[in-house]
Amino acid sequence: MDPVAALIEIAELLERERASRYRARAFRQAAAAFAALPEDVRSDPTRLRAAKGIGASTFEVIRQAQAGETPAYLRELRGAVEPQRVSALRARLRGDLHAHSDWSDGTTSLESMADAARALGHEYLAITDHSPRLRVARGLSAERLREQIPLVRALSGDGLTVLAGIEVDILERGALDQADELLDELDIVVASVHSLLRMDAGPMTARMIAAVSDPRVDVLGHCTGRLVQGERGTRPPSQFDARAVFAACAENGVAVEINSRPERQDPPDDLIAIALDEGCLFSIDSDAHAPGQLSLLDYGAERAEKAGVPAERIVTTWGLERLRSWARG
Repeated sequence: MDPVAALIEIAELLERERASRYRARAFRQAAAAFAALPEDVRSDPTRLRAAKGIGASTFEVIRQAQAGETPAYLRELRGAVEPQRVSALRARLRGDLHAHSDWSDGTTSLESMADAARALGHEYLAITDHSPRLRVARGLSAERLREQIPLVRALSGDGLTVLAGIEVDILERGALDQADELLDELDIVVASVHSLLRMDAGPMTARMIAAVSDPRVDVLGHCTGRLVQGERGTRPPSQFDARAVFAACAENGVAVEINSRPERQDPPDDLIAIALDEGCLFSIDSDAHAPGQLSLLDYGAERAEKAGVPAERIVTTWGLERLRSWARG
């Protein structure tokens, strides 16, 4: 087995499992380090083990792959990490409008995210790194976002269009955490609440309605902010008048995100039903923070299918031109 392929597959499985980002990063770094080594170092165990970026675990994977074996750790992960779910709706998804890179709190480069989306057969991927107020996630200042936009768009090719986007914070009174003129330049704007999640229902409702009424917003991200499992623990959903917020989404053509991360399962099923009843569009997104998490779309597709969301109301089943027309509209 090719050692680089083995290391990358291990990283992807760890990412899909949402294991420690440092473990997954170590295998990606080892893959890059090994690929850059001259052949005489690759074939010399002593020099290989001493090479920068190659640790004990990654060395063992490389040596087993070089010996013609499937590395033991890879076999273990293949058996332990839940495989991708297969559904009719997943097969109809053509892209992803919510993903992060190491420009904010993602773990890998823009290039790695684009390569992974291309490998999954995506027609489009929006890079939506965080906005300035979310400092813990290294949110992008106006200057950094302006620098990122052309780099993102330059990654398009080989069947994939990479869209310049942002996950912009919805501030306390519903304003968006980035300059209007910059938001106007972007292809996709996902607006999410990340602070004051326990705000009273009345002000939270007004806050969210103000945000989705802004003509620059395309998607309302993980609307309740809840966490239901995982290493970050649990968090209750924010309280707001869902019918009023989703009515505003429908009126303004804003898609309600079905966030595919298993620890979020956001919106809850009862809120998906309300959004359906209010006539909302939906966007099934991965909220990926690493390449292996782009495959989490299968969880969101499964939830949407069980909830009876029609495929034609899911913007991520649309082709690129229709998607662009909606986002500009």
